[in-house]
This record gives sequence, structure tokens and C-alpha cells, in this order.
Amino acid sequence: MRAADYTTAGDGVFKHLREEIDGIMARDPAARSRLEVALCYPGLHAIILHRIARRARDAGWHTTARLVSQIARSLTGIEIHPGATIGRRFFIDHGMGVVIGETAEIGDDVMLYHGVTLGGTSLDPGKRHPTLEDGVIVGAGAKILGAITIGRSARIGANAVVVADVPADTAVVGIPARPVLPPDRVETRKFMPYGTPCGEIPDPVARALSGLLDQVTALQGRVDELEADRPPAAIPRPKPTPFEAVTSRATGQATGYATGMHEAQGETR
Repeated sequence: MRAADYTTAGDGVFKHLREEIDGIMARDPAARSRLEVALCYPGLHAIILHRIARRARDAGWHTTARLVSQIARSLTGIEIHPGATIGRRFFIDHGMGVVIGETAEIGDDVMLYHGVTLGGTSLDPGKRHPTLEDGVIVGAGAKILGAITIGRSARIGANAVVVADVPADTAVVGIPARPVLPPDRVETRKFMPYGTPCGEIPDPVARALSGLLDQVTALQGRVDELEADRPPAAIPRPKPTPFEAVTSRATGQATGYATGMHEAQGETR
């Protein structure tokens, strides 16, 4: 990731507009024309307004920058903090409910769906939000929290909650997000709708539980074999309870007293 946002490094706000539109058309089959994208895609509008807000922030006009970002939020449903760093060909599909925090860093060719949050988990100043490297796809409703790094070409499944680094070329799903292994590792470099593998997804938790059940079954079989080869042992007499022990002593004392009385009576006779 570069440290500077290309939109604030001397390039005009609209210089890369055609490139952004072409990137959207390449990834959205519903886009019919550049004019349609320019007029009807809130993700594109949010990026243009973010560039204006970022320029205002870099010029020291922090209140103006936040005002522009709030106008963008009202118009598009997408909230991008003016401090966020965003690369080229960034595409927010549908857009509603997307939140991108102040210290978030986003590389080139990244795609987010609606409901995504790039949030912070610390109140301390400094880096608090995620870094998304080039080519990442984040599915609808996913939450990526904290100063973590999502590696190049990683895929974040819909509604996943990511709180730890994700390696490059890895697809993760679930809460908390865990990696899944597609049949072909190279598949993660292709387009993956909503960042979610749509084929048969191996559940890592179910796989682990299945392995444990197999081990328990094997151990139970071995125990049965050992029990079958072992000669039957005498059944141990259970240890008397405290109540039984007291009762037994009382009964023995009473029996001994009765026996002594009988013997005394016999001698008297």
C-alpha cells in the first residue's frame, strides 16, 4: 500500500473518472452505458465527493471536509471519512449502508458490496481501521474491524466478521471469519460475487468436529477390544455410606448386648 492517496497527489478530481467508470462496467453486468454509470451509480458519486472532501481536509478545512462527507452520506447512503485512503478503480456496488473509517486504507481494484463496515476498535489516535490490499472483494454485510490487513486478492464472505489479518489469496466466511479452502487456490484471483464461494463450501468447524468424532469412534472401538480380552474381575464390594456404617455399628452393638444377656440368663438358670 502506498502512503499517499492518488486522488490528492496532484491529480485532478475528475482525471480518472473514465477509468473508474470502465472499472465499474467491467465488474457489473447490469451497467449498460457509461452515461448510466455516471448518472445512476451512488458508489461513483460517493468516490467523487470523497475526493473533494479529502482535498479540503488536506488543505486544513476539516469542518468543510466533514460537511462534504455528510452531504455524500445523505445523497448516497455511503459514509466515507475524509481521512480514508482509497486507490484506483474502487467500486462500491449498490452502496447503501457502507461505512469507511478515518484511517482505513484501500488499494486498487477493490470492490465492496452494500452494508460493509471498515470500522475501528480503539479510541486511541493513530491507525485504527483496516487496510485492504489490491484486488480484495468484500461481500454484503461484512464487518472488518480493527487495524488489520486483508491481503491481496482475498475474499471476505457476506456477513462475515473479520477481526484478524487475512492472508493473500484466501477466502474467509463466518463469525468470526475463518478461511475456507476452494478446490483450486487460483480461484480467489477470479471474480467472486459477494466475496463468497458459491460452490460447495467446506465448513472448517464441521470438518474439525467430524475429525474429532472419527477419533472418538476409533478410541471406543479399541476400548471395546481391550474389554473383550480382559478376564472378568470380581465385582468389588461398594464402600458403605456413612449412614450405613453408623447403622451397622449400632446393629452390632445391639446384637452383642442381646447375646450377653442371653448368656447371663443361661448361667443363672
